[in-house]
Amino acid sequence: MTKEEARVKIEELTKLINQHNYNYYILSNPVISDFEFDMLLKELEILEKEYPELIDVNSPTKRVGGDITKEFKQVKHKYPMLSLGNTYSENDLTDFDNRIKKIIETEYEYICELKYDGVAIGLTYINGVLASAVTRGDGTQGDDVTNNVRTIKSIPLKLIGFVFPEEIEIRGEIIMSHKSFEKLNEERIEQEDLSFANPRNAASGSLKIQDSSEVARRNLDFYPYYILGEALPFEYHYENLTKINEWGFKTSAYTEKCKDIYAVFNYITKWNKQRSNLPFDIDGIVIKLNSLRQQEELGFTAKSPRWAISYKFKAERVSTKLNSISYQVGRTGAITPVANLEPVLLAGTTVKRASLHNADQIEKLDIRIDDIVFVEKGGEIIPKIVGVDFEKRTLFSIPVKYIDKCPECNTPLIRNEGEANHYCPNENECSPQIKGKIEHFISRKAMNIDSLGEGKVEVIFDNGLINNIADIFDLTYEKLFGLEKIFINDDGKSRIIKFKEKTVNNILIGINNSKNVPFERVLYSIGIRYVGETVAKKLAFHFKNIDKIMDSSYDELLEVEEIGDKIAESIVAFFKLQKNINIIKRLKEKGIQFSIDENLLTTQSQKLIGKTFVVSGSFSSPQRRKEIEKLIEDNSGKITSSVSSKTTYIIAGDNMGPEKLKKAKDLGISIISDDDFVKLIL
Repeated sequence: MTKEEARVKIEELTKLINQHNYNYYILSNPVISDFEFDMLLKELEILEKEYPELIDVNSPTKRVGGDITKEFKQVKHKYPMLSLGNTYSENDLTDFDNRIKKIIETEYEYICELKYDGVAIGLTYINGVLASAVTRGDGTQGDDVTNNVRTIKSIPLKLIGFVFPEEIEIRGEIIMSHKSFEKLNEERIEQEDLSFANPRNAASGSLKIQDSSEVARRNLDFYPYYILGEALPFEYHYENLTKINEWGFKTSAYTEKCKDIYAVFNYITKWNKQRSNLPFDIDGIVIKLNSLRQQEELGFTAKSPRWAISYKFKAERVSTKLNSISYQVGRTGAITPVANLEPVLLAGTTVKRASLHNADQIEKLDIRIDDIVFVEKGGEIIPKIVGVDFEKRTLFSIPVKYIDKCPECNTPLIRNEGEANHYCPNENECSPQIKGKIEHFISRKAMNIDSLGEGKVEVIFDNGLINNIADIFDLTYEKLFGLEKIFINDDGKSRIIKFKEKTVNNILIGINNSKNVPFERVLYSIGIRYVGETVAKKLAFHFKNIDKIMDSSYDELLEVEEIGDKIAESIVAFFKLQKNINIIKRLKEKGIQFSIDENLLTTQSQKLIGKTFVVSGSFSSPQRRKEIEKLIEDNSGKITSSVSSKTTYIIAGDNMGPEKLKKAKDLGISIISDDDFVKLIL
């Protein structure tokens, strides 16, 4: 066989195998036997071995895996991967519907979808070929898991047909069915390995396996729920989902159009009753506007779209005995009481502990040791005690006396006026606080030294090598090599962490790479109380460097957008402590970024400072709307969704809502076009 003949044969086999995959996994209608399919695949494998230069990265043979990914690189999302607002209340859904009515003055309809309990993924196709698969991550960037995703047979490696956008992103959920989950856990138990708690954890863990051939064995599945890109086939979400079924995706048969909120309630009621019959886990229903133009008009908040919401099913409730209460110390010194329970099965997992939040919660529920308590999983994830079975309370039950000293360092606890939590004020010597601050510093959204995770901080701390965040940068190969510690898991099984050559080198590489983390994330990472990601960014871009923040007064801090009394007081108090100033000095000496990158500053201006904008109507593309909003923020303007007396300008596209137009005229607010807006910032 010549090379050209081999190329033609490979193309024929690829097309044929892809069609049979589609018949089996998408249409559930196989037309050949498994043996015949395996023979076709074997023939293709043999040809690819003989002619490796003809192997396509999206060949059907890639479905069985084999690629090794030593490190999952971070990739920035082209479109932010936001999370949905959620509720457990039908009243909230009615409020959601009423908010839409106020803005969308034409007819609209909803699309209801099952909320799959799995892992969100974004699949990018360029010219019909799978180019990348990226996890949600922090919403701005996620992990590239393309090699592993290629093994999922319900994800087409090449789209079927010829007519589709040049570049398109298909978002959806990677799940593990109950059948695959049970099989996986049976195998792990046989191998004396730890079983997974639930299918979602199994799916998530599978995507981060380095060997893609192991991922292929997990039988993961995929359901798409949204399409992004320019020149989409239709202006309606439901019709686009239907279209991509023709391209090779297995779309859900359970998705329905709902003409109004009452039809939505009927859909929720149906699936709340029937969800136990599904072959996979769901934890609620997603409700979206069908029209993409109406979605665009409603826009987004900082965290979620305004045109969609998820209704979460109420959590399963069980009862069990409260054996005792222990107390945990967080990185800020906050004390959290934890209920130690008689083990009980709840929503597929064995629950032994539950949070009691604070002293007020214990008093409010009138919880006593040896009570029979009701336990739920908040959001189907975190166990919490929601009540007491008073009919089963004995005469010998003892009221809880909340501790008055730190369980770790014995320091008397304090409770600030107006706050629910008790605190240990001994932040410099209380070990859980020190470890907590270090773990926060290395976390992904902070300095992202992930090679120091999974208990390694505790091992290094227990060996006296680190006592604050600056000590991390004094670690060396000689100090770390050979360290080890045995940990006992909740189920009584042990695991050991050993600092071998590869582990130590990865830690040191991670520490060195963190020196490139931008100032706003460094500011967040140092752990000033009440200074979260958003506040840190506001502070960084306002003051430009750490020295100006350290020297700023309480009144100067209040001038920064979103900085209130509590945050300003906390910042001032933090930099009054010489210990914190010394740590900043040491971090500076190690090369940590404590000023805004000059390249970022050149893209920022103060031209729109003090001005508030509403962006309304349809523009040349959804991308243009996002560009306008980014330009407003880059030039220090503020964006709101509703028109008020504080609105400076409305940037109007086509089909601006008449209600907004009327309100703008009544208030005398300037309505400008996209071109007018550009002139403001030139």
